[in-house]
Amino acid sequence: MTNRILAAAPEQSPVIQPFGTVQPSRIGLAEPVRIQSVAALNRLLAHTMAIRDLYKKAHWQTSGPTFYELHLLFDKHYSEQVEIMDELAERVQTLGGIAIALVHDVVEESRIARAPRGRERARDQLRRLIDAHEIILQEAHPLAAEAAGRGDDGTNDLIVSEVIRRNELQSWFANQHLTASEMKG
Repeated sequence: MTNRILAAAPEQSPVIQPFGTVQPSRIGLAEPVRIQSVAALNRLLAHTMAIRDLYKKAHWQTSGPTFYELHLLFDKHYSEQVEIMDELAERVQTLGGIAIALVHDVVEESRIARAPRGRERARDQLRRLIDAHEIILQEAHPLAAEAAGRGDDGTNDLIVSEVIRRNELQSWFANQHLTASEMKG
């Protein structure tokens, strides 16, 4: 006898707005501009959801001599990523779009590598997080410039002030811990 978990069929209810479309919005931006910004923001939202989960996993599973310090750091960064997620999703809604919200959307959209199920050394957790920040930053810079080029100053400001600045700072903090742990041996 095997234990099988049956996946529930998706609930069938009418869709009132198809994903990838925008509703009319009177915020001074043309529909094509808003559609492009929504796609860019959803991409960053997927990455942000992925790194948020990496931080929570690291928070729960960190160990070793720097346990307490990293446990607190990982939880702080997790909370900050949740704040970024909310701001990205709210901007998508402001533009008239639909924000991604489900794990399968994150898996399809983000190229951030998933962590193994088991526990890793703190160094490996930090390296994985730094790599994830790098992916976010490599995509965020051109997306911010493109938003500015389209005249979408709100999206540009959000990407620069929240996504880029916070991810740069978190990456720097993680890298400082990695460097310190490698110096200790």
